Amino acid sequence: MGACWRLFTVGYTTYSVEVRQRSQSVLDRDIVVAHAKRYISKFDALTTEQSLSLQNSDIQDDVDQIYVAESGAKVVQLPAQLIYHVYRQSEVDNVDEFGVGDAEDQNGADNSVAATLFELPNRSLDGVWKSLVYTNDVKSRLLHYIGTTMQFASQGIDPTIITCNRMVLLHGPPGTGKTSLCRALAQKLAIRLDSQYTHGKLVEINSHSLFSKWFSESGKLVHRLFELINELLSDQSGFVAVLIDEIESLTKARASAAAGVEPSDSIRVVNALLTELDKLKQHQNVLVMATSNLSESIDPAFLDRADIRQYIGLPGAEAIYRILRSCLEELMRVKLAQTEQLLDYDDAIASNTTSTALARLAESCYGASGRSLRRMPLLAHADHLRLYPQARVLDWIKAMQSVWEAMQQEAAQNSS
Repeated sequence: MGACWRLFTVGYTTYSVEVRQRSQSVLDRDIVVAHAKRYISKFDALTTEQSLSLQNSDIQDDVDQIYVAESGAKVVQLPAQLIYHVYRQSEVDNVDEFGVGDAEDQNGADNSVAATLFELPNRSLDGVWKSLVYTNDVKSRLLHYIGTTMQFASQGIDPTIITCNRMVLLHGPPGTGKTSLCRALAQKLAIRLDSQYTHGKLVEINSHSLFSKWFSESGKLVHRLFELINELLSDQSGFVAVLIDEIESLTKARASAAAGVEPSDSIRVVNALLTELDKLKQHQNVLVMATSNLSESIDPAFLDRADIRQYIGLPGAEAIYRILRSCLEELMRVKLAQTEQLLDYDDAIASNTTSTALARLAESCYGASGRSLRRMPLLAHADHLRLYPQARVLDWIKAMQSVWEAMQQEAAQNSS
């Protein structure tokens, strides 16, 4: 069992290679790994966080993608110690919804979605991990922390001696990618745990729907929802991630009930949810993740259960630069921007190039969320560049600077 956890516990001398096998391929996993090893042996070095080109290779009929995962180095000199993870994705995005309304009685019921069920690995989550940019290597550290909690559970650690609830809390301001990071972590774990589990599921719970104004119905909903989750967990060959978005809804429900604003049913519903979460600990194949936009309003009852509490803040200048650079590189790919090599951040601030202008823009955008930054190219094109079939990168940077200044003015007006 221990070997499959090496990816979470080793240092930077071991690297993960994720091999996506085509859905129609009939090759056994070991044969796919052998093919991937032979193909990689042709290289002298590998660039991390990049996919290898398989065009005209002898494995392209069976392998869709070979991705050299994140590590502490940008380039891996071969030979090196590589761990191969083979996975498949369905041809369609398999997503199911779990509604609030009782199927037997829809009269006056809330018919919003209480939970969404994703099959893992899921095509709709491709590229999400790479698109998330944070400082301090947050993604890799979270992956290692979560891997340790899963390893402790699989090896039978007594949770009464060493606390191991397999619950993760990501908190911070809106727009920093907390929900996307949870989804990407679930996708990444489903890929990395290929030697232990044959498939994965992600159950994404909508707290706002769960704690609706019909608290008497919410109790039934919690019960039905966790019946579904426990049914999924009964299949020991599958990995299940549970995501509770905006967990602060728990605190609001408790506080409102204590103040007499909401019926006492609300506390019973919250307690029922916490009880159901506690019951999940008996399963080794589950991970619970939660997000919160209000760090100071997280329910102490949940906070105490979280093994990992990670603050996800607004991006710094270097992270902003990397986000904007990825946007410009995507515009180059689709030929909306002229092709130009953009430097790394440290080189950009030390030079006098187009990259330097991008670094200045990144510094001026301090305080912006990742969501706002990725919206800027769209607004820049609509407001300034729609008449240019393929604008220069410098023109894109100037247009995004204008967009950022307009966004700041709008924010100032709204706050006054």
